[in-house]
Amino acid sequence: MTDWIIRQFVANHENVQENTVRTAYGKVSSCVGILCNLLLFLCKLTVGTLSGSLSITADAVNNLSDASSSIISLLGFKMASKPADDEHPYGHGRYEYLSGLTVALLILVIGVELFRSSIGKILTPLPVDFRWISAAVLAGSILVKFWMAAFNRKVGRLIDSKTLIATAADSRNDVISTAAVLAASLLSHFTSLELDGWMGLAVAVFILYSGFGLVRDTLDPLLGRAPEPRLVAEIRGKILGYPGVLGTHDLMIHDYGPGRQFGSVHVEMAAEQDVLVSHDVIDNIERDFLRDGLHMIIHFDPIVTQNQAVDDLRSWLSEQVRAIHPALSIHDLRIVPGATHTNIIFDCVVPHNFPIRYSALKAEIGAAVARQYPNHYCVITIDTDYAALPH
Repeated sequence: MTDWIIRQFVANHENVQENTVRTAYGKVSSCVGILCNLLLFLCKLTVGTLSGSLSITADAVNNLSDASSSIISLLGFKMASKPADDEHPYGHGRYEYLSGLTVALLILVIGVELFRSSIGKILTPLPVDFRWISAAVLAGSILVKFWMAAFNRKVGRLIDSKTLIATAADSRNDVISTAAVLAASLLSHFTSLELDGWMGLAVAVFILYSGFGLVRDTLDPLLGRAPEPRLVAEIRGKILGYPGVLGTHDLMIHDYGPGRQFGSVHVEMAAEQDVLVSHDVIDNIERDFLRDGLHMIIHFDPIVTQNQAVDDLRSWLSEQVRAIHPALSIHDLRIVPGATHTNIIFDCVVPHNFPIRYSALKAEIGAAVARQYPNHYCVITIDTDYAALPH
């Protein structure tokens, strides 16, 4: 069923990296959610009204709120697909993250309300109004919501959409909560146990737990989450594969929405090589990344490679900083000799939450250099790695 819907309503559905295709997936998923939830709302409202069941009528209202969540998702995909303009040169892709955050917050609201009502049922238990027509409607709702959860989860993973993954979690929570209501109703009908409140409380705790996780996941890209180590390794590995590239540092990745990533990096190449040749290589790297959907800006760092003294000092310094902390590294090393002393100028990259004060770190490195190289003084710039690989 899921594959049939995708083939029928998403043109060029295999090319999920294209923004237009991705938007089409999001719109189709949102429309499916609206239609299914409205259908459940009408069916439950009709049965609840005819049978006089307040629980089914309340569940119908819940489906109406789920339909509003799907409308929010639809608006998020539609607004995220707007092209860049003068006021928003990086596009509007983060609207999708905002819609995902809104859905996650709605899940939290539902969890809080269910928690509150469940506490009330525990303190003041009331007999559950059981009817077989109610059980049949709840069972049908479970099947529909189970399919919706699977549908949104599959599409969400396919296009890497936090919004649809949050929607899938919402449908999954509905399956669990409805199943709990049905189980409590059956147990209360066939036994003397009143478990409706306790079942609701357990489901509320689960919904709140998953809701907080979804809020965290949807907030991360809005706040500026670090890129995945796999992506960092792929970018660095790809750059190092070009001729003449000796190393990279200062990689930054900025996420302005799915399919809207911008990056910058410093690329080290031999200072003795023709500048035009190096520039041509850098142009090729930028064009290749752009074809992959990443707008990359590259800064060229010339590295002296035919001076043994510089090579020896670079190797020795690298060992010294790693001895202080294995996550430390250096780059942009320059030696500036003078009449009375020599300056050693370089950047030292430190991880976030580094346990040593920067002033103490500079003093420790400077002391090590002074012991090994008298009349040599360090000019150190502390740098932060914004796209670090795990050590």
